[in-house]
Amino acid sequence: MNDREYMLAALEQARAAAEEGEAPVGAVLVKDGRILACTHNRRESTGNPMDHAEVLALQEGAAHLGSWRLEGSTLYVTLEPCPMCAGALVQARVSRLVFGARDLKLGAAGSRYNLVSDETTHHRMDITDGILEGECAALLREFFEARRNGDKPSR
Repeated sequence: MNDREYMLAALEQARAAAEEGEAPVGAVLVKDGRILACTHNRRESTGNPMDHAEVLALQEGAAHLGSWRLEGSTLYVTLEPCPMCAGALVQARVSRLVFGARDLKLGAAGSRYNLVSDETTHHRMDITDGILEGECAALLREFFEARRNGDKPSR
């Protein structure tokens, strides 16, 4: 599989999140061509503010490998990580981040902040952005427009 195909899997997760009433963000963690985790936001359903797609993917991946060190892995996520998630990526030693849509308000992989490749941190990763950006951004835009209009997503 290639970046586009993995991002399509992340988009499937984001759509599942939207159907559950969650912010439509999906993530896929890959290492050595194997998918370690496919997740999406779950903050609303769990009540846990840290249940972002990226954090859940890191947790599943670490459990799968039996180690918190995720060197050699790539995280695919539909939205640029926030500062919390970017910090978690650095702490987990993820080697590469691939994301779809930029987050101009809270993006921490170059849009607003740059925690994942800041020269002062102990770990930096390669970043590829804009993969299926239009599709990722449209899903987020439609979800939040519906919310502003009072529409409730189906569960």
